[in-house]
Amino acid sequence: MPLPDAEALLRDLLTRTATAHGRFESEELGGVYDEAWPRWYAAFMAQALAADGYGIERAA
Repeated sequence: MPLPDAEALLRDLLTRTATAHGRFESEELGGVYDEAWPRWYAAFMAQALAADGYGIERAA
């Protein structure tokens, strides 16, 4: 069963991830475009979900 407000949760998570990735590109990569951004986003989002008490599981 989906979360009652899954869209808001995902929107917030994407916003937080984009902000954090912008800092990463600026501070860690010196302003260079991150070609591996999907991997970075996935890791950040998985960690953020876990920290917020969420998990991802396949529906039966």
